[in-house]
Amino acid sequence: MTLREMILEDFDQVLQIESESFSDPWSREGLFAFWSMKNTLFFSVEQGGEILGYCGLQYVLDEADVLSIAVRRDRRREGIGHFLLDGAMRIAREFGITKIHLEVRQGNEAAIRLYLRCGFVQDGLRKDYYSDPKEDAILMSACEENCGAV
Repeated sequence: MTLREMILEDFDQVLQIESESFSDPWSREGLFAFWSMKNTLFFSVEQGGEILGYCGLQYVLDEADVLSIAVRRDRRREGIGHFLLDGAMRIAREFGITKIHLEVRQGNEAAIRLYLRCGFVQDGLRKDYYSDPKEDAILMSACEENCGAV
C-alpha cells in the first residue's frame, strides 16, 4: 500500500469511492475544482494500480479542513483509513499545518472511532448539518497543543 499525491488519472476510481460512500457525492467538476486549488492537498492510497481510498485537505495559513476522506466499501476495516489519515496529517505538518478540523455524521461510528484513534477530539456540534438523511454533524479537531497528533 502506498500513500501518494492524487493525480488526475485517479479521478474515475475516486469518484466511484465517493459515490458509494456519500449520499451527496462530488461531481467530477466539483472534485476537479477543489483538487486544482493551490491551497489543497489530495492523497490516494494505491495498491496494485487500484485506488483504495483518498483524502482531501484545504488549508489556510496553519489550519486545514478535511474536505473528504473515504475508503472503498469492499476494503473497509483493514486499517486503510488510519493509514491514509495518519499519512495525510504527517504530510500536513510538513506544510506547517498545526490544526486540522473536520465534521462527521453523528451516526458514523466507524469514522468517529477512526478520528479519535488519530488524535481528534470532539469540539462542537452542528445541528441538522447533513441532509439525505438529515443528521447533526460532530465537529472535531486535532492539533499539536491538545493531542500531539498533527
